[in-house]
Amino acid sequence: MKISAELSLYPLTSDYKEPIIAFIQRLREQAGLTVATNGLSTQVTGEYDDVMTALSEAMRPTMEGKNSCSFVIKILNVGIEPGREVVV
Repeated sequence: MKISAELSLYPLTSDYKEPIIAFIQRLREQAGLTVATNGLSTQVTGEYDDVMTALSEAMRPTMEGKNSCSFVIKILNVGIEPGREVVV
């Protein structure tokens, strides 16, 4: 089953750029996913198990880091290409 996830990472530190860039780079290293970014969020599309595994692996270093952070995640049970409108 294909799914799509939209994520926003909010590092609770004044040096917020580096953790966001590192997180996105870790997501892009995962095989079999489509990863797109914009100024507000990152979208990930792929097979359910691949997306969920990639999120877990990419989020862990951020969560274990020295700074507090917040992830906001929305998951849709439809695989959509970033920027494409979803008709339900």
